[in-house]
Amino acid sequence: MPDRLPPLTALRAFDAAARHMSFAKAAEELHVTPAALSFQIKSLEEYLGTQVFHRLNRAVELTEAGRAMAPGMADGFQTLAAAWRAAERTLDTGTLTVTAGPAFTAKWLAPRLYDFAQAHPEIELHFSASLKMVDLNRDGVDVAIRFGTGKDEDMFSKLLAMEWVCPVMTPELAAQYPTPESLKDAPLIFDDSIVNLRPSADWSTWFRMMGIDFAPTHGARFSQADHAVDAALAGMGVTLGRRSLVVKDMHDGRLVAPWPNALDTGVRFRFLCAEGAETRPHIAAFLDWMIVEIDKTSYITDRMIRKPSSDFQAA
Repeated sequence: MPDRLPPLTALRAFDAAARHMSFAKAAEELHVTPAALSFQIKSLEEYLGTQVFHRLNRAVELTEAGRAMAPGMADGFQTLAAAWRAAERTLDTGTLTVTAGPAFTAKWLAPRLYDFAQAHPEIELHFSASLKMVDLNRDGVDVAIRFGTGKDEDMFSKLLAMEWVCPVMTPELAAQYPTPESLKDAPLIFDDSIVNLRPSADWSTWFRMMGIDFAPTHGARFSQADHAVDAALAGMGVTLGRRSLVVKDMHDGRLVAPWPNALDTGVRFRFLCAEGAETRPHIAAFLDWMIVEIDKTSYITDRMIRKPSSDFQAA
């Protein structure tokens, strides 16, 4: 067998035919005639020295050699396509694709994007509100905003903010519950997404930090953090608000934190992009804008008395 690979056109023909299990459909995908595609498959088989398809009546199926080759061919062409898209993105400074979690997108990004759009009308923004892990080179994403404690390897990573939680409520509700102790009688809102934090930063942990023996279990529960914040905004009760999701409402006076005592979760928000992509004009502009926006509410964090949630775990 020759050491060098067969022609790329023959490999493309095989990949398409293996995916469709049809020479006719593969030919349609590649915009060639069925006869031309069949010729490419035949030349590949001659190069390999064996058949890769059994030709049946109105159908084809892979031979043992074809089955051995098909997965690698599919992966190879996907890798080539991803590399091509990555190269194209280095030339595209007019479109910015950003992925961030649904709660962060709803409560932090969306309310502020008008200002960025006004300052950079030349950039078309595309957003994907998802927590799915992405490959920045393969999935056509320029920037990922991620929340967690893990390490970011083989990519550019910029710390945006550390996350803390504290009780927040409307000013009207705050007037009814003037002390931390009085929250034992308040309608509490539970953000069940917080329970995934390790160490925990839930209501019981906050009360332990305050020296109050109280482990509440009753109240409205939400699986999404932004929904819990929206319930607090509606006056439904008091929630443990995450910094990234409540600082704008606190800045605008819709929510208040009557006590500056916050649990520091140890979790951080990061700005991620492919290594070297941070210097591309549209990505650099978005990063600079995010830093400026975060600085606008840094005074809220500065006045907080933050203590590690790990110091107040149940025995």
